[in-house]
Amino acid sequence: MLNMLSFKRQKFIIIIGFIIIPLILLLTFSYYPAMELIRLGFTDWDGMSPTQHYIGWANYKEVFKNPEIFGVFRHNLAYFVVGIFQNIFAIYFAVILNAKLKGRNFFRLLLFLPYILNGVAVAYLFGYVFDTTNGSLNFLLGHLGLSGDTSWLGNEKMINYTLGSIGFWRFMGFNMVIYLAALQSIPQDIYEAAAIDGANGWKSFMYITLPNLRQILELNLFLTVTGALEVYDLPLVLTQGGPAGASETFALSIVHTAFQFNNYGLASAMSCVLLVFVIVVLGLQRLILRGRD
Repeated sequence: MLNMLSFKRQKFIIIIGFIIIPLILLLTFSYYPAMELIRLGFTDWDGMSPTQHYIGWANYKEVFKNPEIFGVFRHNLAYFVVGIFQNIFAIYFAVILNAKLKGRNFFRLLLFLPYILNGVAVAYLFGYVFDTTNGSLNFLLGHLGLSGDTSWLGNEKMINYTLGSIGFWRFMGFNMVIYLAALQSIPQDIYEAAAIDGANGWKSFMYITLPNLRQILELNLFLTVTGALEVYDLPLVLTQGGPAGASETFALSIVHTAFQFNNYGLASAMSCVLLVFVIVVLGLQRLILRGRD
């Protein structure tokens, strides 16, 4: 029957066929849950009751008025700070491993390997590294004559940076590979012309490499911001948000609100606030970077 149709109509049917299935999946598993999440944010549903009472903006008022809820965003700041250093080191290693260095493929693989490890497995691994009494980090520091009894996961002031350093180790290689791909797309003729004009390595980096990495920098900054705001697995596995809630991130607080306190309405409102917060931050990031084009 399809052969009886004109080529133009056949093309139209095939295009619609390829579009409609992904669209249905997107509506079913993305947009509908998002709309349901917004609706639940205006109710007091406990996750089990068959009835859901509409309570208006009460959940959102609770999110912003309760410092124990909205205040945990400051814990996410440590992950963002570590993420900035992560990108700096990723660019540094990408530039080095983009040169004609012996064994560079081995070092590329070595730095990228942590990214392919499971997040929970990585958390358990660093649980042994940061252990106060038998941890390998304190053991090493003790043999170097430094303090070997530091409570890396028990100090409220440093715990988020400690957890953030795990993300540094795990994701730096991934960012490095992205930067490396961007570096390899820059024509070498530009560097040769700059060298003839007397530009040294630093000037070539500042005036050739960085401008050509702008869009990739924007992408990795996007990943850094969203990753910092949505940290969940590391504090869940290693600290459960402790000590005394010092490492509880906003995403972990959402999970605790829903599954420990059975307040799905408030958890839904918190999820919507997180979504809006991510959109606002990324919008500001885009506006600032676009202003520097």
